[in-house]
Formats: sequence, C-alpha cells, structure tokens
Amino acid sequence: MNDVLLIALFAFLGAAAAGLLGAGVLRLLRHRSLVVSLSVVAGVAVTAMLAGTLSVAWAMFLSSHDLYVVTTVVAMAALVSLATAVVLGRWVAARSHELTLATRSFGDGGTFAAPSGQPPTAELAALARELAATSAKLDSSRERERALETSRRELVAWISHDLRTPLAGLRAMAEALEDGMAADSGRYLRQIRTEVERMNAMVGDLFELSRIQAGSLTLTPARISLYDLVGDALAGADPLARENGVRLVGDRIDEVPVEVDGKEMSRVLGNLLINAIRRTPPDGTVAVTAHRSDGGVVLSVTDGCGGIPEEDLPRVFDTGWRGSHARTPPAGAGLGLAIVRGIVEAHAGRAEVRNVQGGCCFSVTLPSA
Repeated sequence: MNDVLLIALFAFLGAAAAGLLGAGVLRLLRHRSLVVSLSVVAGVAVTAMLAGTLSVAWAMFLSSHDLYVVTTVVAMAALVSLATAVVLGRWVAARSHELTLATRSFGDGGTFAAPSGQPPTAELAALARELAATSAKLDSSRERERALETSRRELVAWISHDLRTPLAGLRAMAEALEDGMAADSGRYLRQIRTEVERMNAMVGDLFELSRIQAGSLTLTPARISLYDLVGDALAGADPLARENGVRLVGDRIDEVPVEVDGKEMSRVLGNLLINAIRRTPPDGTVAVTAHRSDGGVVLSVTDGCGGIPEEDLPRVFDTGWRGSHARTPPAGAGLGLAIVRGIVEAHAGRAEVRNVQGGCCFSVTLPSA
C-alpha cells in the first residue's frame, strides 16, 4: 500500500509541475488564436502524463523496458492529441470567424443572419441565437426611431405652417390698428385674442408632450370614481358640442373606482372628446362608455367621423399625425392623441383605436383600483 501511495504522489507531483508550466504558457498566449490554446491544452495533458511517468520511473518504480513502452505510448497519444486539437481548433476558429463576419452587419445597419453550413459548438450556437434576437430588437428599435424622426419632421412642418398663418394675420391686424385703418377695431381685437389663445394652447400642448417624452411627467394618483371623471369631462365639452351641433351621450358609465391622476386623466378625456366632436358632422353623436373588464377599466369614446383608413390606424397616436384632413386651424397641431397615449401609458394603461359602424372608437384601458 505504501508503494502505491508513493507512486501516486510522484505521479501527481510530475503532472502538477507540467500543469503549472502549461498554465503559464496559456497565460502568455492568451491573446493568440484558439488553435494555439487548444494545442497547448492537448500538449499539457500529454506532458502531464509523461511527467508523471518519468517521476515514477525516476523513483525506481519502473524498469527500463516498461519506461520505454510507456514513453512510446505517450508519444503516439501526443501526436494524435495534437492533431485532433489542431483540427478542432481550426474548425471552431473558422465558425467563429464566420460569426464575426455576420456580426459586422450590426454596424452597417443590416440584419444579422446566422452562418450557414455545419452547426457550430453549443456555445457558438447559443451566441448566434442571442445575436439573432438582438438583431431583431435593433431592427425594431431602428424602425421606431425612423417613425419618430418622421413624425418629428412632420410636426415641425405642421407647427411651422400653423404658426406662420396666424402670425401673419396678427401682424396685418396690428398694423391696421396702428395705422388707424381698422373700421371695426373691436372685431380686430377679438380676432387677435382668439388667435393668441389658440397659439397659447398649441404651445401648452408642445410643453406637455415634451414632458411626457422626456419622462418628467409627475403623476399624483388618487382614488376617484370614473363616473365623476367622465361627468366632468362631458360638462366641459358640452359648449363645443352645442356649437358644432353634435349630441353628447354618456348614459353607459359604470361607477367603478380608478387610481389615476385626476388632472391628467381629465386632459385625456378632454382631448378625446374634442377630437371626436370636431370630426363628427352636425347632428352626429359622440358616445362615451366606461365599464370594468378582465384587463382593467375600459373607457371608450365613439364618434361619427366615418372611419379612418386601415393603413392610417397604426399612426393615429403618432406625434403630429393629422390624417388626410385639410391643415386648417380647427385640425389642431396633431398633438392631442399623442398626449393621450403618453398620459395613459404613464398610468400603466394603453390607448387603442378601431373602426366601427359610421365612425371610430377610441378606447383607453386603465388598471383597476
């Protein structure tokens, strides 16, 4: 038993020395190719075996003949191991190089496509799957960025148009008043006040939207009844509805509690009602409903606009979108629905739109209190 322990001790010491030497070599060559690293690992395995054998032979536990036989076997194993390591290393390095070339498409704005041919190792296969998933996310992000950039450009163009026209009118009326050429100065002053109020509302919408997009919208949630919230919004929109000859209907409102910021949600309802009233022809109807569902509390505003083209439905809540309507002042700056979506999403809800018979229905889903 003592001889066996001594043989094991001498073999361990010889193999450990070879292992430490191999670790040092790997550290020095850590920035080299994978083929070199695998060759070193194979060489360390064979050298450790040979070192252990020589240690045992040095301690006189092996005869010269046995040492010769073992050394020959180890040498043959070394040749096979090194050849296998080189082949494996070159194969893995080739797959890694193909994966590197495919990954370069990220920097060029392309889409990642996994290399074809023989499947790589499990680790490289997992890396390829992660790169493909990341590529899909980047494509989606680029698409959203392009859509946002397009909406920003449209917004700048439309805001410039909507500001240039009233400013030109204000300048002309101010010059007429200054020169004493205004036959009815009171009418001019009322028109100036109307234009100033409209531009002030536009600037307010821009400020609100900038807060939402910057993530600085601060909410003060409180438990309120949806019935009261809708009732106040209907009362506020009633004068505009009467002016446009539109009927407001709100008799299907469930008295369900919601945990929301009352001021911001009043703005949401006000924007939806104003949008619906302005798009509904005279003698039309704008209906408001609210009920509890499995997904939360659903608030809907249905108008009589005649419907929205299917290709435009995904863009309804985009910043600056105003559809195919003429760019007249009543059409607004295209910020109202973007503000609606931003406020609703800040409440962990969602805003949707769909076409219904004779018009469209805007739905806001909020978490139940």
